[in-house]
Amino acid sequence: MFQSHRFAAALLLGTASLSVALSACSSAQDKVAQTVGTGLGIVTQSLDKTVKPGDDFYLYANGSWMKTTEIPDDRPSIGGFVMADMQTEKQLTDLIADLSKGDPAPDSDAGRIKAFYSAYNDTKAIDSLGLSAAKPDLDRFAAIADAKSLSKVLGEQLRADVDPMNNTAFQTENLFGVFVTQALSGSQVMPYLLQGGLGMPDRQYYLSADPKMVDLRTQYRAYIARILTDAGMPDPDARAQRIFDLEMKIAQAHVTREQSENMRASSTEWSRAELEKKAPGIDWQAFLDAAQMDKQQRFAAYHAEAITRLSALVAGQPLDAWKDWLAFHQISSHADVLGSKFDADRFAFYGTALQGTKAQRPREKRAIRSLNAWLGDALGHLYVDKYFPASSKAEIQSMVTNIKTAFAARIQSIKWMAPSTKKEAIEKVRNIEVGIGYPDTWKDYSAYVVKPDTAYANVVAGERIRYAQQIAKIGKPLDRREWWMNAQLVNAVNLPVQNALNFPAAILQRPFFDPKADAAFNYGAIGTVIGHEISHSFDNNGADFDASGKLRNWWTPSDQAHFRQAGQALADQYDTYEPFPGLHVNGKLTLGENIADVAGLAASFDAYHASLKGKQAPVIGGYTGDQRFFIAFAQSEATKMREAALRARIATDGHSPGMYRALTVRNLDGWYRAFDVQPGDKLHLTNEKRVRVW
Repeated sequence: MFQSHRFAAALLLGTASLSVALSACSSAQDKVAQTVGTGLGIVTQSLDKTVKPGDDFYLYANGSWMKTTEIPDDRPSIGGFVMADMQTEKQLTDLIADLSKGDPAPDSDAGRIKAFYSAYNDTKAIDSLGLSAAKPDLDRFAAIADAKSLSKVLGEQLRADVDPMNNTAFQTENLFGVFVTQALSGSQVMPYLLQGGLGMPDRQYYLSADPKMVDLRTQYRAYIARILTDAGMPDPDARAQRIFDLEMKIAQAHVTREQSENMRASSTEWSRAELEKKAPGIDWQAFLDAAQMDKQQRFAAYHAEAITRLSALVAGQPLDAWKDWLAFHQISSHADVLGSKFDADRFAFYGTALQGTKAQRPREKRAIRSLNAWLGDALGHLYVDKYFPASSKAEIQSMVTNIKTAFAARIQSIKWMAPSTKKEAIEKVRNIEVGIGYPDTWKDYSAYVVKPDTAYANVVAGERIRYAQQIAKIGKPLDRREWWMNAQLVNAVNLPVQNALNFPAAILQRPFFDPKADAAFNYGAIGTVIGHEISHSFDNNGADFDASGKLRNWWTPSDQAHFRQAGQALADQYDTYEPFPGLHVNGKLTLGENIADVAGLAASFDAYHASLKGKQAPVIGGYTGDQRFFIAFAQSEATKMREAALRARIATDGHSPGMYRALTVRNLDGWYRAFDVQPGDKLHLTNEKRVRVW
């Protein structure tokens, strides 16, 4: 995944024939060849020519930008993704403004968007209702009398796991999450049970002895008490301590992030009887009845050890602790639609303490984020109709085909790989299903009743609609063309269980794609994103899946050993990067993304050269084609982050920060030639130290 939650990327795949893909876009390629731009593309004002490219290529490409760019007060960072997101936000704002001038039918998607947006922005109505909007839910929690009724409520609270950069953060009021796709064994579409229940980003925030983590724990406990105080609950400090103590036990029950990334170790499947036997403590009958999965006989227990330990906590911890925990998280996770005081409380912790953000985002922009979460396809359909031309889709499809071809050629040329492994790898890359811009089929929101004056109810109803959409897939054939991102999301994703890629329309704009720019820029920017996502099918996790999305070892032992050795060398390389004294990038945690970066950059570079069809690349603005390619890549990784946000990124994110991702170039021979990088330059690696994974 290019810039988002790794769990979705680790669980989805699909298949399509390369011959079909080529025949489908051959005419598009001819048209693109006539319309491709000739502009410079790269931003020369961002360069700092006082920096030698071989000493710090990131600062060479972005040094002036770093000096002059300020992080917006309402953002934890600024960079290529944020800038594209800001442009998309403006487009969506204009689109919604135009829509709101009309009078769409309430039961139409346009009517739902208008009503949702209006209700979310009506802060007077939200403040007037206050906590009374959530009274039915809070009453449900208060009525819990025993383990069976607690299990029932936990089942009612179950929500579909979603990507935080796609729609909304994982619903923290759920002890478990559910994710629906094909089983890792390739057998059938089934529900995956996942660990949940934490209010902070990861178990490390609860268990680490790092002083900054200890301080965040203190602030989090104080935040819990503030929410309970503002809710008017008796004895808020004692309740807060009880909730915090319960979450500490939940964190201890979780598997680590590294364990969660291990697909092979997480491929457990349980029958209904095994679920009852291996995870006692919950009344599973009551839980599954409430979760609308009472007929389900098989489950993917993705976090099996954690499921067992979390289930034991249901019976082993006091009911009052669970009731307080449910109430707190229901209020906290819906603070934006329960009143200004709760909204301010939540921002003070999640925005400022965790991310270092100075100011809350404007309400109307947060309304767009919430719309993306619960009416994402409805809004996306309108967005692509207005802002995503067919010519851009055709050009990107041409680039995808070229980069897939280049990747397959790289596999074929690998000297250390056995013919049997090569055959499997080439079949896999040829069969990758690629979605560009938007899905073939948009989600159906006809059952979603949205009212213009009930923001909390609209959000809760949206959660239930999404959950219903997900569990409706259980037992049906895998849809290999299913999308997991909104068209208006600035991101991209690889879906191993579908053997598929999604490239939403919103990322197909500057600084990643410019139809007016020369091919060197577009292959260096969006081309490396495309190559990155293709390469995820062959990273340390994706390489465990075959062309059909089944978790299957298709490697010879010697090939696998060579692959792991290359991965270790890359992890060691990234371990040396030190953003703060004593705090290093975690090469193991970021390995999958780093493999995708180095392999994707190499494949896109090869595809760029192939696109020249033997001709010399033009020199534009004094820069050769190869120089423009690598500068475009580094500028697309421009990143400026607040310290708190950068520390959080290092601690929990599988992506290296952009300033280090840009240094991937030091592993490509072409970069050395393009900028005459010599021994003695700080980034120089001897030939044997350059990591070539694919």
